[in-house]
Amino acid sequence: MTKAFLALAPLLIWLAGCGSTPPEAVSAAAAPIAVNVVTIRTQQWPSIYEATGTVRARSSTTISAKWLGYVREVKVQTGDYVREGQLLIVLDARDLDASSGRVAAARDEVRDTIPEADSAVAAAKANLDLVQATFRRMNELYGKKSISDQEFDEASAKLKAAQAAYEVARAKRAQLNSKLAQADQEVLAAEVTLSYARIQAPFAGIVTAKSVDPGNLAAPGMPLLTIEGGGYRMEASVDESKLSAIHLRQPVTVRLDGINRRFDARVSEIVPAVDPDSRAYTVKINLPPNAALRSGMFAVANFELGQRSVITMPAGAVSERGQLQSVFVADNGVARTRLITVGDRTKNQLEVLSGLSVGDRIIFPAPRDLSDGSRIKGRP
Repeated sequence: MTKAFLALAPLLIWLAGCGSTPPEAVSAAAAPIAVNVVTIRTQQWPSIYEATGTVRARSSTTISAKWLGYVREVKVQTGDYVREGQLLIVLDARDLDASSGRVAAARDEVRDTIPEADSAVAAAKANLDLVQATFRRMNELYGKKSISDQEFDEASAKLKAAQAAYEVARAKRAQLNSKLAQADQEVLAAEVTLSYARIQAPFAGIVTAKSVDPGNLAAPGMPLLTIEGGGYRMEASVDESKLSAIHLRQPVTVRLDGINRRFDARVSEIVPAVDPDSRAYTVKINLPPNAALRSGMFAVANFELGQRSVITMPAGAVSERGQLQSVFVADNGVARTRLITVGDRTKNQLEVLSGLSVGDRIIFPAPRDLSDGSRIKGRP
């Protein structure tokens, strides 16, 4: 009997299997998953034009020497912040010091002769006054025939000589004034030339380049330092077709991916000339102060150009697997996976480019155990 039971055992197991419930029947009999459903609608979003560009300093200058000389001191390094008028570079000016001393000594010599000239003018004036008084008396006597013609002629000659001496003294004093003015100008020119040996910052900013060290020979026009200041701005390249839509003071959002920053700014200048190669013109946008800004950074400007109607959906409803994006759609009580393509994004919403239509109902948020084909029911 034992052998007969062993022979019948496989048959009994097969029969028992035929009598069990199939897996598909178990799945069909599972309770529907309660989900939240969102209906796809349209919204009015701003129409954004995106332009790329570069961050540049509002003011930039290259510091160079105005005369030939050796560099004695360089007081700044690349990256240093400098204030307006700060001493940057000192050149060897011993030759200029000597020249300045010579012209100053010449001026002092002219000044020293002025008191003597003033005394000469005063003496000549006093002598002239005396001669004039004498001549008046001699003239009265001559009218009364009390002196001879010879005596009157001698008095007249002395008067003319005194007048000439006085004019000569005054002329010499005037010449001293001219010489002193010329000496003052020469001293001033020497001082200005000497001041070129002490190169100062023309405005407050940051040193972005240094191409000189102590001991180098600085030639006129040779770049020594580059300073940028006055804040920063973005210079965006805008297509010529957008020219009529951009205006001064227009609000702009500037994005700098390199430092992960966004700035609210405004258009400060529109360059009317269009580049014939790129068919674009330059729009300058002043940026707010920020220590992370640097000249040469890549930037993106978003210009708002009106409104547009878009299909939107909650940003959190999208599931991403590699390059594929999908959502769960409620379809007659069953969850269906649908591939979609999205566009622009706000904080909580996505623009739907394809895969969904207005009125479609998507599941958001999607439960973890939800899969394609799962039975669902909407929560009240």
